[in-house]
Order: sequence, then structure tokens, then C-alpha cells
Amino acid sequence: MNTSPPSPVPLTNDTQSSARLVLACLDLTSLNTADAEADIATLCQRAQSPFGPVAAVCVWPRLAAFARAQLPASIGVAAVANFPHGNADIDAAVRDTKQIVQAGAQEVDLVLPYRSLMAGDERTVAELLNVVRRACPGLLLKVILETGELRTPALIERACQLSLNSGADFLKTSTGKTPVSATLAAARTMLAAIAASPAARHRVGFKAAGGIRTVAEAAAYLTLTQELLGASALTPQRFRIGASSLLNNIEAVLSGAAEPSAAPRGAY
Repeated sequence: MNTSPPSPVPLTNDTQSSARLVLACLDLTSLNTADAEADIATLCQRAQSPFGPVAAVCVWPRLAAFARAQLPASIGVAAVANFPHGNADIDAAVRDTKQIVQAGAQEVDLVLPYRSLMAGDERTVAELLNVVRRACPGLLLKVILETGELRTPALIERACQLSLNSGADFLKTSTGKTPVSATLAAARTMLAAIAASPAARHRVGFKAAGGIRTVAEAAAYLTLTQELLGASALTPQRFRIGASSLLNNIEAVLSGAAEPSAAPRGAY
């Protein structure tokens, strides 16, 4: 990950400052089924933007070692586990995780078995989370809740609690593979769960992912994070945005070629 993150300062309405912070906190993502090394080579080149590096790239486990070899140490490599289905197959989730560890990646983005949670099977959810946490010691563990499928604040809050209990380092909204991805309403529930936990409020981070395409949309999540966790959370160590096309808008804003104009998704 970046060795020189921006200093945590209160977020302002300055578009350029927001764009620079979003860039530093970006997980540049490619999770297409047909992704090959050539695609990831291009992704890694894009990650080293002329305006500065992203926080990490996020890829399939089978491409994590290749990505690691393409990047400087200052940019992290994240790879997905139990993705995108969020099944309850613990052995499969562990296999993904071990492949990520062996690839030399720094971060695991794990899909919580959200259907099990919806069915009331919290035991399976907790077991999968705990086993995967033990399988990647020292790596950053981001748990994807798939909030668009959980839908209700009560289920989202319970997913947060189970993830925090397992030792998650980040709570992440979505895979980006379902009809509803990141929303500000779900983000508020997740950030409130982090803030309410004495063990998490100064340690655990938040990641919004899925459908975020402009600096304006990303900045809404920055603002909400500052509101609930404080300005100190506005660094790559505590805040991430997962996206594939957002970098285009960031670079357009920073070059002066565009202004972010799209309204953020979801309601506060």
C-alpha cells in the first residue's frame, strides 16, 4: 500500500482536493471473468497515474501474483475470495485465501455468505469468517457484506457485527455484481457499526464498491465517513473506494477537463 498517504485533514468542498484524496484511496479493480495477464498489465499501468498512485489494485486470485510483479511496493494488491457468489463453502473460501497469500498479495476481499445470514444461519457465517481470518494472518481482510441483497438495516448491522467479531480490518459494501451495489444508506449503517464498537472505531476501515463512477459520488462517501469516524479516517488505511472506471473521472477532474456532476447514489 501507499507508504506516504495524505495527511488526515477535514474534507473540504474543493473538487481537486477531493479528487486527489479519492485517487489515493482507490482500489482500481478488474474482475471480469475473461481477465488475462494482458488486462492486468494494463490495469497496473493505469494504477500508476500521472497524478499519483492508487492505494491498491483488486483482481482475481489467479492473477494476484502477476499483479504483484507489475507494481511497486507502494501499491497494494488485493484479491477476492468466495467471490462473487458468497457461498457457504468454507473449504473453497479458504482455498481462494491461501492462493492469495501465496501470491504475495497484501489484501483479501472476502464475500460474507450473505444468503446464510438471510436464512438465520449465523453459525456458518461466523465459522467461514473466522477460518478465513486465520488463513491470512497479517493481510488486510475486507469483508464484503453485499448490502444490496441484505437490504434491511438490521441484517446489514448484524453482518457488520459478525465481521467485526471475526477480526475484519474493513467492512465493504458490495461485489458490484448485484443489481444494487453501494448506497449511502447502507454505508451509514456500516459506519455507525464501526463507530459504535470500542475495538473497531479507531482501527477498522470502510470500503464502498459498485457503481461509483465520479468524484462527486465518491466524495459523498468521504463526507459520510468523516461525519461518523472523523477526519483521521480519511486515509487509505481506513477508507477505500473500489471501482474500475472512476479513475477516468478523477484524472479528468485533476487535469481540469471535467467537473464531477453526477449525484450520489442512495439517501443519507
